[in-house]
Amino acid sequence: MAISPDGKRLAWIEWTKEGAEIRVAPFGELKKSERVTAAAKAEEHCHEGQIAWAPNAHALAFLSDCASGDGQSNLYLSRLDGSPARRLTELKGEADAPAFSPDGTRVAFLYVEGATRPAGALAAMKPPAGVIGEDGIEIQRVAVAQVDAPKPAAPLLATPATLHAYEFDWRPDGKGLAYVAANPPGENNWWVAKLYTQELDAAPKAILAPAEVSGALHGLQIAVPRWSPDGKAIAFIGGLMSDQGSTGGDVWIVSAEGGAPRNLSQGRPTSAAWLEWESNDHLYVSELAGGNCQLIRYRLQGDRVSAGGQINFGSPIFSIPGSVGDGRMELSLSAAADHSLFVFHASTFDHPMEIYAAKPGTVMTPGLEGVIQLTHLNDGVEPAWGKSVSLAWRSDKFHVQGWLLLPKDYDPAKKYPLIVEVHGGPAAAVVGHWGGSGGLSATAFSALGYFVLLPNPRGSFGQGEDFTQANVKDFGYGDLRDILVGVDVVEAKYPIDPARVGLTGWSYGGFMTMFAVTQTDRFRAAVAGAGISDWQSYYGENSIDQWMTPYFGASVYDDPAVYAKSSAISYIKRAKTPTLVVVGDRDGECPAPQSFEFWHALRDQHVPTQLVVYPNEGHGFTDPAHRVDVMERAVEWFARYLPAGK
Repeated sequence: MAISPDGKRLAWIEWTKEGAEIRVAPFGELKKSERVTAAAKAEEHCHEGQIAWAPNAHALAFLSDCASGDGQSNLYLSRLDGSPARRLTELKGEADAPAFSPDGTRVAFLYVEGATRPAGALAAMKPPAGVIGEDGIEIQRVAVAQVDAPKPAAPLLATPATLHAYEFDWRPDGKGLAYVAANPPGENNWWVAKLYTQELDAAPKAILAPAEVSGALHGLQIAVPRWSPDGKAIAFIGGLMSDQGSTGGDVWIVSAEGGAPRNLSQGRPTSAAWLEWESNDHLYVSELAGGNCQLIRYRLQGDRVSAGGQINFGSPIFSIPGSVGDGRMELSLSAAADHSLFVFHASTFDHPMEIYAAKPGTVMTPGLEGVIQLTHLNDGVEPAWGKSVSLAWRSDKFHVQGWLLLPKDYDPAKKYPLIVEVHGGPAAAVVGHWGGSGGLSATAFSALGYFVLLPNPRGSFGQGEDFTQANVKDFGYGDLRDILVGVDVVEAKYPIDPARVGLTGWSYGGFMTMFAVTQTDRFRAAVAGAGISDWQSYYGENSIDQWMTPYFGASVYDDPAVYAKSSAISYIKRAKTPTLVVVGDRDGECPAPQSFEFWHALRDQHVPTQLVVYPNEGHGFTDPAHRVDVMERAVEWFARYLPAGK
């Protein structure tokens, strides 16, 4: 969704059975919405979205596949005056993230010309063929389209073909860009990306390379570059991030000419995910604080880019125990030009998704009660699962947060089984949200009569950068202790049957599942989704090995022992837990051979196990039938070994 710069209209995307459509309405009168579309006829339906307002609030740019017939999207412009939307581009590839230039004459967007798959490591990888690592490399660039072009045209490819661009921002004068980019292949090299600035008609200049700087940012990742209004500085998020797009860290700033970066939020016990300048001296920052998503305003005094400048953090404008966003980036919000109004969607485990607004400067109370609810599309909808509780516990020196879902129709007089579901990442976090997601659904387990613990152990976002980095060279040890202490806390407070405790997770959660069953007999059944069983072989199998060095401290060829230390295969003789293993056959992040290796080892030791490989799936499953099948198999597995109705 997106609020118009003047704050008078709201645009959003509605999913329908036929696709997705764009609606626009006066702010505060959303029932008066009208469809904005590239369709030639009212009854025509297609997939439309990726909306961006013109700076003068009189036009809306968006992507639509209405005219193609083959799913190819193009960029369109609607003047919102009743005239047909006008097609701006002639594209052959994947487009994303349109953004108007400050003067409104151009629209920039990310573009993979000739794309055969979505950019990034989550999508299914192409079957290997040809010269590996050289043939068929797809490069994402920043492209620019003219708003007043006389007819649809191929866009100007502004950034060079030698760089894969991930995120960008217009320079305030509209004559240049800032962007995060790396040498191809893009799905692997995000972890070594640099910050570039570039005049539109000149060569790029690398102004920040984390691998080359000293201090806390050395060797870490950067995201969300944003020019200050005067064009003299660029703010960004920097930290240890295990996945592109899953953003968390500290807020940093660097001179637009380059130089040493400055950490603006050093020591703050939160994880920043998105930011936007209000003025040269004020930043709005979305951050994860424990289990809450909140919006903070930074006030910068003195020299912004030197250690002598002062920083004041305001009280949270809102703090919601759930998920928030506007659909663009992690925790991103849509703001009016004067930042008097922020609009976003939000949901919690207990409240379905609606659109909300927040007004800085007004008195806010915590939770959804502290923001303005704009839609009531889901009034009266009740969850099919049990109530949620935010838990906190101490493990070693850390304060750990997690969520507990109670069973549907919870009766404290009964004994219940518990399923622990570990999130992916590890640099990510579980936040409250309505419904399930992916192939493993905590809310579905709750609806079926299980307690479900969703921990955010060390390595997660939400407790500051030191907490996120606390599992470096320690995968499976401190984080597993955090999880087991959480299980102890739940068992002490609720009627849990300790003989019916299960474990599951996807990606890093899949690794934790595989590793945990070699370290403890606490879990009586396990389901490992897209996991990693052997970090040594994984290093040479995956498509994203660059992410591993910041976590393990060296490549596997320089320090194989640190990889073996955290490999389930190293301790496989200890495993006794019945384990279901599921994976996609074209997973580039956690390749299927890792699941084969774990399943084979369990089978060799006569541990009950089953391996299911799903065709044409990457790390994130896209086929709804496959997602349902994963959940059904997980339910059957847990029902067999820790039945809910016992």
